[in-house]
Amino acid sequence: MPKIAFLGAGNMAAAMVDGLRAKNFASTDLSCHTASGKSAAGLAARTGITHARSLDELLADADMLVIAFKPQHLASADPQLAELTADKLVVSILAGKRLATLTKLFPRARAIVRTMPNTPGSIGAGITGWCVAQPLAPNDRALVEQLLGALGRTVEVPEAQMDALTAVSSSGPAYVFEFAAALRDAGIAAGLAPSTANLLAVETLLGASRLLAHKNIEAEKLRDAVTSPNGTTFAGLQRMGASDFRGLIRETVLAAKARSEELSCDS
Repeated sequence: MPKIAFLGAGNMAAAMVDGLRAKNFASTDLSCHTASGKSAAGLAARTGITHARSLDELLADADMLVIAFKPQHLASADPQLAELTADKLVVSILAGKRLATLTKLFPRARAIVRTMPNTPGSIGAGITGWCVAQPLAPNDRALVEQLLGALGRTVEVPEAQMDALTAVSSSGPAYVFEFAAALRDAGIAAGLAPSTANLLAVETLLGASRLLAHKNIEAEKLRDAVTSPNGTTFAGLQRMGASDFRGLIRETVLAAKARSEELSCDS
């Protein structure tokens, strides 16, 4: 098994470790390190992976380094990393940090991968977008897909599309949660008990999403299958159309994309 090192031990790093262990990665092939040592010690104690006390120990025999600390800490990262990552595969999960920035900080890495996971990855139901500056060697590509696959599905895109991907899949869960809350509140307004409204909203979203994934057809076709002429669903959809629901979602995604572009320019 390749040896994977995590610099950072937050929620996403922990999700990757859990996913890799579920895919039969040995705990001894995984290690983590943090500046304070506290979160790394906690992750190591829970999962059995190695807690590296220094960067030298973390990277001594690692094949891959996953950069998993907070994005704002990249500028103050230990200068030793430039040398310690020589000939390593470096994978960044830092939001808004472009490949050009990462290349300057890890100039001797054999390859650098920029990724954008989302929070459903914490239960193995995520989708992670990723990009590279140069094509990966077959073994490195397989290792990247294995790592990111621990969070769910993956999709490779050109870096120019990463801001759009961020606005859809990384920010997207928040939009879904907001819709779930709105559907719950609407159910309460219609006369349901709060607990019943919440149950109906959650299970309806879950079931509809699973049906959409299972059928693998356009969402509009499933929508039309639910909609009878002049029926209850038709009445609700007419109201959504009158309020330009799709326009609102488009503006939401474009606003998130614009902010992602701003953050990328700051990196």
